[in-house]
Parts: sequence; C-alpha cells; structure tokens
Amino acid sequence: MLSKLFSSSTYGIDAYIVEVETHVEKQIPAFIIVGLPDNAVKESRERVIAAIKNSGYEFPRNKITINLAPADIKKEGSSFDLSIAVGILTATEVIDPSFVNDYVFLGELSLDGNLRPIKGALPIAVEVKKRGIKKLIVPKDSAEEAAIVDGVEVFGAASLKEVVGLINGDFQLEKIQVNKENLFSQVNIYNLDFSDVKGQENVKRALEVAAAGAHNIIMIGPPGSGKTMLAKRIPTILPPMSFEEALETTKIHSVAGILPKERALVTERPFRSPHHTVSDAALVGGGSFPRPGEVSFAHHGVLFLDELPEFKKNVLEVLRQPLEDSKVTVSRSKLSLEFPANFMLAAAMNPCPCGYFTDPNKECTCSPPQIQKYMAKISGPLLDRIDIHIEVPAVKYKELSSDSKSEASENVRKRVIKARKIQLERFEGNKCIFNNGDMGSREVRQFCKLDNICSELIKMAMTKLGLSARAYDRILKVSRTIADLDDSDEIKPNHISEAIQYRSLDRELWNH
Repeated sequence: MLSKLFSSSTYGIDAYIVEVETHVEKQIPAFIIVGLPDNAVKESRERVIAAIKNSGYEFPRNKITINLAPADIKKEGSSFDLSIAVGILTATEVIDPSFVNDYVFLGELSLDGNLRPIKGALPIAVEVKKRGIKKLIVPKDSAEEAAIVDGVEVFGAASLKEVVGLINGDFQLEKIQVNKENLFSQVNIYNLDFSDVKGQENVKRALEVAAAGAHNIIMIGPPGSGKTMLAKRIPTILPPMSFEEALETTKIHSVAGILPKERALVTERPFRSPHHTVSDAALVGGGSFPRPGEVSFAHHGVLFLDELPEFKKNVLEVLRQPLEDSKVTVSRSKLSLEFPANFMLAAAMNPCPCGYFTDPNKECTCSPPQIQKYMAKISGPLLDRIDIHIEVPAVKYKELSSDSKSEASENVRKRVIKARKIQLERFEGNKCIFNNGDMGSREVRQFCKLDNICSELIKMAMTKLGLSARAYDRILKVSRTIADLDDSDEIKPNHISEAIQYRSLDRELWNH
C-alpha cells in the first residue's frame, strides 16, 4: 500500500512543504527513511513505532519505506514524527486515505503517543496558506503561534490518537482562534523605566535622539556610571511594534526555538545582550546548517554590546555587514541563507583599561600607549557606523540621594513616536529608508541642507575640536533628528551644536 500526505520544514526563517510518501509491502520487516534525513529524523523510527503501539494500533510487520520529498533538501528536526506515523496508519488503512490530503501534519511524538511542541510553527503556517492548503494539525502547545496566520484552519492535538480520530471523524477538535488585539494589549508594559535612573540627563537626551532617528549609539564612561542600566531601558522609549514587525521577529525566534511557550507572538521590541566571549557564528548566525544569530534575534529591537573593546576583533568586524545592509548572508558550499537583522546597536565601554581616564575624582593608572591600544580595538569602519558617542560621567552623590523623579519613559516615547512619524512622511516612497539613521550620502545632501551660520559652525567644530572627516555626515544626520524632535523643518545652529557634542570618540583627546 502507498500513501501520500503533507508535512513541512523550515529553511532559514521561511518554510517549504514536504511530501511524505509511505510504501508498505510484504517483505522482511524493515523501516527505511530516505530523502536526506538528519539524525533526528532517522531516530523518529523508534519514536513512531513506540507511539503507534502505545496508542493502541498495530504496527505492521512489513517493509516500510518513507520518502521525504523534495529529496535534495536536507530534512532536520523531530517535527516529521506525526506525518510519518499518520502515513503508516494510512497505508495500513487505519486512517481513511481520502481525507489526509486536506491537512499538513507536524509534531514530535513521545513514546506514549503524546505530541510535543515544534519549532517554526508560524513560518510553516504562512507557507501552508501560500500553498492553498486549508488545514494544519500541530501539537497543542504550538497551535496559538500557527493560528496567528489568517486563512488557515489550525487544530491543536494532544496525541496521535486525537489526530487519527479527527481525520476519521470519530473525534472533534476545535479550531484554534487567536485574538490579536489581546496579544497586543500587553505591548510595551515594561518593568523598567527611565525614571528609575538618577541623574544622567545628558545621556538620557542622547538616547532619546538615538531612538528617534534609529541611530546607533556608544556610551563611554567609568565603571558604575549606569551605562548598562540606561541601555536596558532603550526599548521602553522605542515606538510600539507594528503587527508586520511582530510577525517577522516572531518567525526568527520560532525557527530558533527561543519563543517562550506562553507567548504566541513577540509584541515587545527584543533586547539582546550577548557576553563578550560570544563567537562570530553565535553573533551573526552560522553553523553547518545555518541558524540565526544574536543580530537576528535583535531584529526590530536593540543589540547591546557591553565592554565593547573586550569582544574579539573578528567578532566586531562581522558586525559591519548587518549594520550596513540590515541583513546577514550566511554562505556554505551547498546553500546560502539570508537572515534579517535590522536592529539598533547600543554599545558601552570604559574610556581606558582601568576605566578612570575621564573621571575627575579617581586617578587613571593607564599610560597613553595603553589607552591608545585599548581604543584601537574598535576599528574605524565600525565606528563609522555609530552615529552618537556620548560620555557617561560618574553620578554625583547629590543626584543619587535626591528624591526628585526623572521623566518617565512613556513621555519620552511620545516624542520619539512623533519624530519617527515625521521621518516616515519624509521618506515616503523610498523602500529602503524609513528613518534618519538609514540615510546615505545622497539623502544627507537632500534633507540636511544648512544655511551659512550652520555651515560655519560645523567648519569651526571640525577645526577646533579636531573632528575627523567621518564625523561630518554623522553630525548632519543626528542634527536632522534633533530638528525633528523640535518639530522644525530647518536644521538650526542649536541642533548642530547638540549633534557636535555627540562625537566624543572623534575628538583629539581620544586620537592622540
């Protein structure tokens, strides 16, 4: 007997349909799986045999051949268990073969026949809809995630027995419905807030400017000045995610298997903070069968790199492509995959190895060559992609002991949303640029026109502060964002002056 039915698997962050062909014939008992299965798929033989028997069905003592088509793409993971089991039961006429083609089957089987959750339910549901298949059966714990996609009937099954009963009409399973409004009702309700941070008003302002224009930012200051504390609060001032952004981010988290069990959709902007011992493959993605890395997990959110000079040089250098292109291309001999990586980079570092070079209260013990060597760990091309450098001084006791409340994140976010709206209108029709941080040289010339006073101000700053050539475009982009926050069509001298302050690492102090 021969049976055919559909399953699915992920490729990068997208999915493709797999046809599971099952052939059962009267020969010496054997169980063969072909179609480039990996070890997890090969091991499904033992799980499927035990699950069928423990669900109360007879396992055929015949030769069983399973083909996973297309046969030239490597199949990995345990989500084919259910489709293989259903294929065998269909070929042995336990299941009515006339109904199986209406469904796509996904799920890992435990030995007692229960179903365990799978990775990639959301991208698979998107592909199922695209292929025009109406029904999808997944484990109960993965059903809400798949049901986010409209136009597909999703059934969440707890066991193989329930799946067989549903197809044969002996058992009723309710279609899973998801209320998207409820999913977004808890959006941007954070435990952290800008009002928790005492003092550092200049740094908070710089973070507001960075969030408003999607500018990358680096904070330089002594240990204990609050750099990490401030960075963790950046998502609280970013605009809420749109449904499209939430879908795209959830797909990445789902494929990687890091989506929390109780959440069907990522509705808050991600904040990723990898340790400085991270490898380049873990940061940007990779492996023999490429997986997304930290830059993709931070898609539409914030990637925070604490103690930036402590990261290995090759790790920092691989950041250049995603910062430039908002995506990562991972190439192998047999395949090439693209992962989205549109994130805001926030970095923090000490001004020198001991940390007290700029601290007026503590003496720095580092020699000038040591400081230069420390700063040289961050390459010019990487700094080129960071628009805002801000010094974070140690907080004074007076500010720490003060009872006065700082401005709440909610108020800052309102200004950020307003500025982002201005930018969306400005770049309407441009499919690549959505905010000031994305502007290239052409857009800077077009949208950052200066009058004579502003031009003279920049010229004087470049000369007197020893600013490098790379700082010129960055100052213009940041001053454009400051003008947007000010609701001003023109860039004014006070906008330029503020933007000049955000180029600490370009000054002669750091370059000699």
